[in-house]
Amino acid sequence: MQQQEQIAPKLRFPEFQDKWQESKLGKEVTKVGSGVTPRGGSKVYKQDGIPLLRSQNVRGNRLDLTDVAYIDEDVHDSMSSSKVRPNDVLLNITGASIGRSCVVPDHLIDANVNQHVCIIRLKDSTEPRFLQTLLASHKGQKLIFQSQAGGGREGLNFENIKAFKIKFPKKIEEQQKIAAFFGVVDEKIAQLHKKKDLLEEYKKGCMQKLFSQELRFTDDNGKPFPDWQKKRLEEVVSDFIVPMRDKPKDLTGNIPWCRIEDFDGRELSRSKTNQGVSSQTVKAMNLKVFPRNTLLVSCSANLGKCAIVKSPLITNQTFIGLKPLEELLDIVFFYYAILVCARELNKLSSGTTIRYLSREEFEQFQFDFPSLNEQKKIADFLSAIDDKIALVAEELDKAKTFKKGLLQQMFV
Repeated sequence: MQQQEQIAPKLRFPEFQDKWQESKLGKEVTKVGSGVTPRGGSKVYKQDGIPLLRSQNVRGNRLDLTDVAYIDEDVHDSMSSSKVRPNDVLLNITGASIGRSCVVPDHLIDANVNQHVCIIRLKDSTEPRFLQTLLASHKGQKLIFQSQAGGGREGLNFENIKAFKIKFPKKIEEQQKIAAFFGVVDEKIAQLHKKKDLLEEYKKGCMQKLFSQELRFTDDNGKPFPDWQKKRLEEVVSDFIVPMRDKPKDLTGNIPWCRIEDFDGRELSRSKTNQGVSSQTVKAMNLKVFPRNTLLVSCSANLGKCAIVKSPLITNQTFIGLKPLEELLDIVFFYYAILVCARELNKLSSGTTIRYLSREEFEQFQFDFPSLNEQKKIADFLSAIDDKIALVAEELDKAKTFKKGLLQQMFV
């Protein structure tokens, strides 16, 4: 590597003392290139055969083979320049996923890439997993986006990539140790992602079975609950709160002003951007304030998206507030019921460009309701799953933050 610059990261393994050095990536590679789309269009794609890797297969710092196109061996052989090898670094160079990267695993012997994925094949003196981790870091992503070519469409060309100035440890042993360390961190993140996905899939299955009545609870004495009854919302909701159309000009008050972007889970109590309305503005504009334990439901665009109001707040006209009769309808059960009914709500919506449900349509909307005690058992069961999902999501965020902090300190 070049001897132009001597530098070291803030955090490193103690057994390594040599300074890091800067080199253009082009000096550390034996190949930088991409593939092509096979001739013949969709006819060349098969149910099995040789994988043709596309940009969607490069995700989460790994090669994702769950949605792979396949080609015959003769097509594979005709695309010799796009063949990948184990330990190649793959980098997405166009489109929305530009900058995502991964390393080809050892078990993938035969595969090709299309023109949206670049193959970076390194010399033996550079560890591919170190380079991939560097490219995925904040510093690497900044380098990638600063190097994009113009011409009306963002993208990276091969000369841009070869010109990357990247700082490496002198010894490949240090590169390998850094790569192995982040490999463990990435594995933990992947496990948390999988755990969260499995819990969400489990919740989805349970909701389908509970609201189709395939799965029923019994009371505390083990006896069946009464049959569910079909009711209109106007029979179980005491108030349908429709907001005013006018948006306040002053959003510096203490009553939260919430939008669809503020919805994050089962409950809603604040604006993520800290926007709010004063009580004076509420009075002057006659704004509708949604009280606690109102179910706030999107009635336009994201129909069926909902949240339980946990402290008084105000929204724009894209929502309706449903205040349940507490002796007939449990608010948490109501939340899950509306989520399940989102498809039916969309079918009812009117309008051509923007879907919309009126207050009258909400009043007449009907579905099957269990008894209040069974509602509470369903609500408690699904809430417990959501609480587990939230805990895993918190662990996942902490792991990502931990990795981000280490990347900032272990790369220069």
